[in-house]
Amino acid sequence: MAAFTVATTTLFKPALHLPPYKFLYANKPRRNSTILATNVTQQPASSSSSSSTITQSKSFSGKAEADVVVIGSGLGGLCCAGLLARYGKDVIVLESHDLPGGAAHSFEIKDYKFDSGPSLFSGFQSRGLQANPLAQVLDALGESIPCAKYDSWMVYVPEGEFLSRIGPTEFFKDLEMYAGADAVLEWRKLLDSILPLSAAAMALPPLSIRGDLGVLSTAGARYALSLLKSFSQMGPKGALGATKLLRPFSEVVDSLGLKDPFIRNWIDLLSFLLAGVKSDGVLSAEMIYMFAEWYKPGCSLEYPIGGSGAVVDALVRGLKKFGGQIYLKSHVENIVIENGRAVGVKLRSGQFIRAKKAVVSNASMWDTVRLLPKEAVPKSYEERIENTKQCESFMHLHLGFDAEGIPEDLGIHHIVVNDWNRGVDADQNVVLISVPSVLSPDLAPPGKHVLHAYTPGTELFQLWEGLDRKSTQYKQLKAERSEVMWKAVERSLGPGFSRDKCEVKLVGTPLTHQRFLRRNRGTYGPAIEAGKDSFPGHPTPIPQLYCCGDSTFPGIGVPAVAASGAIVANSLVSVSQHSQLLDAVGI
Repeated sequence: MAAFTVATTTLFKPALHLPPYKFLYANKPRRNSTILATNVTQQPASSSSSSSTITQSKSFSGKAEADVVVIGSGLGGLCCAGLLARYGKDVIVLESHDLPGGAAHSFEIKDYKFDSGPSLFSGFQSRGLQANPLAQVLDALGESIPCAKYDSWMVYVPEGEFLSRIGPTEFFKDLEMYAGADAVLEWRKLLDSILPLSAAAMALPPLSIRGDLGVLSTAGARYALSLLKSFSQMGPKGALGATKLLRPFSEVVDSLGLKDPFIRNWIDLLSFLLAGVKSDGVLSAEMIYMFAEWYKPGCSLEYPIGGSGAVVDALVRGLKKFGGQIYLKSHVENIVIENGRAVGVKLRSGQFIRAKKAVVSNASMWDTVRLLPKEAVPKSYEERIENTKQCESFMHLHLGFDAEGIPEDLGIHHIVVNDWNRGVDADQNVVLISVPSVLSPDLAPPGKHVLHAYTPGTELFQLWEGLDRKSTQYKQLKAERSEVMWKAVERSLGPGFSRDKCEVKLVGTPLTHQRFLRRNRGTYGPAIEAGKDSFPGHPTPIPQLYCCGDSTFPGIGVPAVAASGAIVANSLVSVSQHSQLLDAVGI
């Protein structure tokens, strides 16, 4: 069983995300709608991202009953609902907002199409046992996403600025130039040690996992030979090293005696971008899979043509193709409990929708518990949720601007680190920038660019708590706290960029997160550190109530939430149905 436990770490596939950033500005997908929590040069022409036909409901007019009701249309919820529909279940997704996708939705202003969330992707084209969890779900739904490929991003660190390239040899050149020969030796030592462990980290396809003993059939027995083969190829030393997969990655780094400051800082940066914690808090399995994906021959990154909204559209198409329904502007007021079981939900409009088999919440753990009658929640469950440490929130900057004067060879991604000594998790210290229109020109009008800059889960909510969003104090704080992003953008885009010439300027704060995503304190998610605690499972103490998304195993990030949705869907059908799906998709 220990070997099986280690092998399940294939779920922690990181190479399809940066942290998921939130429902930021657009709340009305109509022409001339008001854009909230923004600073825009004029009213938006439109805001819509989904090409699929979706029912919108102010007073709910949909079905009053389904096998499964899913609360929230984040990627985890859509993956869960899509697979349930593929299994033949009658499933309804209820989304409070008027755009689907949650953290991954796109929105449009003045013909500029913005990603609100994930911007660093890979693995869309992967297939088979080691495919990315989201790719496996899309494959099961018969959907695909056209992508543009690239292999580098710009890095601005105290040591200098350079184009960081993925691949087995390219990064060594960057290291030698900017960090020195010792850094090259330590990086090679790290890769030589951990890449053999990737066989164990990728041994089971995520789509095979379920949350009951049926997993012994759908995963354990079905892939026993591949598991044994992966461990035999590693040898005794490698198999022993595989036991570290569920330990913090810092333990692997320490055991190798890596001391070069740049290497240690770089590892912390990658860890933080991956999971919201530094290397002493991230699972080794997550990091090892990322290294295997980014530093193997022929590797590349991918950006979906049409932005992250294209991913949402594909999942919605898959859901509807198999008979599932999604209703927007259908706010769930509370989860209804009868005789101790979750039996449905009550909408803000007052309508009750019965769930014959299960209710699945794609909301955060803190927000899910607030949907429940207090007397129905076991005290121990409530205390664990309330005591779970939270990641901090974000600042965001979305810009639409003319490309004149901007370098023609501008890359899509830029990472700015101001001071290693403060730590990559310090507020106002790291800024991430994405200019997706360089790869997907359809996101901006001809001759224009769209840009998304953000501080990755480091903005302190306490600075904003209690502020009136209409107050002068709030506006002044927005201007003050967004300046670090403006400066990072100016550094990345060069002297040809002028903030005064931007046609669209949007600033999002932790209060934006809290309001539009209904995220408790605007949080990125649980700050659960490897080796100290683990992400909760998907069943709850309340029968027929399940959870998926970044508050559940395997954790934060696009691949993780896709896997969580798949696990819940698999758990709600028979082992036979589950196995038939695996046969159908060829894994």
